[in-house]
Order: sequence, then structure tokens, then C-alpha cells
Amino acid sequence: MNLEQTFINDLVVLTPAVFEDERGYFFESYSKSKMLDLGIQIDFVQDNQSFSKRGTLRGLHYQNPPFAQTKLVRVLQGEIMDVAVDLRKDSPTYGKCFGLVLSAENKKQLLVPQGFAHGFSVLSETAVVSYKCDQYYNKPSEGGIRFDDASLNIDWGMDLATAIVSEKDLILPDFKNCNSQF
Repeated sequence: MNLEQTFINDLVVLTPAVFEDERGYFFESYSKSKMLDLGIQIDFVQDNQSFSKRGTLRGLHYQNPPFAQTKLVRVLQGEIMDVAVDLRKDSPTYGKCFGLVLSAENKKQLLVPQGFAHGFSVLSETAVVSYKCDQYYNKPSEGGIRFDDASLNIDWGMDLATAIVSEKDLILPDFKNCNSQF
């Protein structure tokens, strides 16, 4: 497993070692011992999976403490633009965004720590996204930021005028008015 630090502290990209031959490929998508070797000690408690069509935009979501979630995101089928926004008020990168194409082909994973909002847009015909969480879903602690907030200026890799967005995500507040408690 290769770890690449992004310009935002604690937000990392993980790329597994892939073994290919005439039958196909094999890789470990998660290994607690290998994560520990990389200095990452997280106790994941829940796996989530979504299926989405091209043009779908999900996010930006987070859970406030004490139910804040670390997520390990990967794509099982298709391609997405995965985005994380630093909500940690004491961070030098507070309010900064990081985006990365995750796909079944590149097999990269984004480790999104607690204190970040997360979302993704679907760039392929369809996409299946899977992510591990270190906290269970807790509705009273959930929060979000509007995907098209001008101050964040996120490049979702798609035309936002045609994005398929849930009613819930359409009414999220902008960044400066979100209820983040980080």
C-alpha cells in the first residue's frame, strides 16, 4: 500500500499494490496491519455502498462530534470526482478543498479524516462507491454544505447546471453558514 500525503494535513491518498496476471488482478483493499505500518490507526465499524448514475452529485456531508466520521472511500465500478473540504477551524488549510478522480481502474482510495465535509460526482455512466466509517451514522449530528458554494469554487468535473442532486442537498447552507463544530 502506497500512501501519498495531500497538501491538506491528514488527508491522504492510498494506492494498493495490484497483482495482475492472465486471470485478472488481486489486491488488498484494506489491511489493518498495513494501515498501522503507515501510521494510520483507525477502527472502522461500518461499510457503506452507493450506486449512482452519471451526473449525480452527492454531498457535501459530515457528522459533528462526538459522531464525526473518518471515511476510507473507493470506487468498485465506474469513476467519480471525490472531494473533501477541511472544516477544522484551527487548521492552516481550513476551508480548502481537495479533489481527486477515484475509479475502479486506478483503484486509489481517499482517506477523509474526521473534521472534513465529503462528497462526490459521478463521471462515468454509473458508479458504485464503497466507504468504510469509524463511527456509525447519527442523524442528529449530520451537517452539510451546499455543493455549489462560490467561496469553495469546487471543480466537480461536470456541468453543475445538469447535476442530479437530492432535495436534501439542495437546501444545505453555504460554507460560512454551516453548523460545523470542528
